[in-house]
Amino acid sequence: MLPAPGPAVARQAAPAPADGATAAEVAAGNVSSGRNSFAELGVPPQIVAALAAAGITDPFPIQAATLPDTLAGCDVLGRGQTGSGKTVAFGVPTVAALAGSRRTRRPRQPRALVLVPTRELANQVAATIKPLAAAMSLRTATVFGGVGQGPQVTALRNGVDILIACPGRLEDLIQQRHCELGAIEVTVLDEADHMADLGFLPAVQRLLDATPRGTQRLLFSATLDNGVDKLVRRYLNRPVTHSVAPAVAPVATMTHHVFAVDAAHKRQVVHELAAGLGRTLLFARTKHGAKKLAKGLTASGIPAVDLHGNLSQSARERNLAAFSAGDARVLVATDIAARGIHVDAINLVVHVDPPAEHKAYLHRSGRTARAGAGGTVVTVMTPDQRGDVRTLARQAGISPTTATVAPGHPMIETLTGPKAPAVEPATIVSTPPSTGRGAPSRRGGYGTQQRGGRGRRGAQRAGQRTTGSARTQAGATRRAR
Repeated sequence: MLPAPGPAVARQAAPAPADGATAAEVAAGNVSSGRNSFAELGVPPQIVAALAAAGITDPFPIQAATLPDTLAGCDVLGRGQTGSGKTVAFGVPTVAALAGSRRTRRPRQPRALVLVPTRELANQVAATIKPLAAAMSLRTATVFGGVGQGPQVTALRNGVDILIACPGRLEDLIQQRHCELGAIEVTVLDEADHMADLGFLPAVQRLLDATPRGTQRLLFSATLDNGVDKLVRRYLNRPVTHSVAPAVAPVATMTHHVFAVDAAHKRQVVHELAAGLGRTLLFARTKHGAKKLAKGLTASGIPAVDLHGNLSQSARERNLAAFSAGDARVLVATDIAARGIHVDAINLVVHVDPPAEHKAYLHRSGRTARAGAGGTVVTVMTPDQRGDVRTLARQAGISPTTATVAPGHPMIETLTGPKAPAVEPATIVSTPPSTGRGAPSRRGGYGTQQRGGRGRRGAQRAGQRTTGSARTQAGATRRAR
């Protein structure tokens, strides 16, 4: 047990708005604070240049608030919503600290650890930090489940400066003696509240216990409930606290609607909501429900992909890329996507199955109305869900417009705009199945699959792309062996 840390120092960032920005936009962390440049905040010039190369020239409020303390080596507790610029806020001081250290990279002993709750977030954090690290000749690597551990083991053996990891796979690699945390100089917990929601806090505590005492620790979270406050008290030493956003995602820029539907009409109403020209995100309660809905939408001419825990990592990335690029207008997801994805210009979020609690509602809904834009949120409510949805709205602090809706109701087109032309399922490029059982059908569309051979050969075919010739697929199978 660590000694009790000293009292935290709280600082509330109140940056001056940038030109043309509202105070609400600045407070939400979606625009530059307009107050300091990265160089003026003490960021090394090589990192400033790498940020500029990525199009990041002015610090967001969370960055301007925390960088003076993090660059000085202080433990920091940052409170801000997803999308507020936290990755740069902790990535820059982590890279700067390692670059200024006299220690060298050693096999299986990373020098900095960034713990994140999901694979998607691990990849996004790595994409931001990697060019900053490369500017200082530092190596990064990612570690998460759902993929083979071979490349991860190789990267650790070759030496890693900054390791971005999900707790479960990292613990597995430590138990197999492929990694040890005794050389850690900086530890970051990103989206700590989401890790708590997923039940990762015991693993996080074990990993933090394995890092050296007295090293810098940075924790970023939207809220401090579900045990996150215990992490702060136990592992952060006299942390400086910066809050630049509300404890939950803002809802003021969203319009909230509840569609009361008969259970028999729900499927058709959801299809009509998904048929608009804009980019739409649908949330389903179960993995099976998400897969089934995406398959049904695609079969009806609405290109859709699914995102849930049964998909392989390559299928997740492929489906998310299709949605981001606009090849699929609709993403059907379980709560894995509530915080783990960042896609711009999502016009409509639909709670096909209302979430169990208000935090999930806010985080799901927060996938729209990003970067100061507006957005629309619809909750589809069957008669048996009326009481639960009323409680959900009250706890979330919203007053939705409620309407009784049937297929063809004018409110649907009012919210979604004109319907997009239907796409023949046969023309939609398919994605691999989620379970490794058989190969996907070339005509089946997103989320569909066709049974292939049994046993190992069928499983090998499952991870292949469905485009291209049969000869290309056979070659891929031979390489997979």
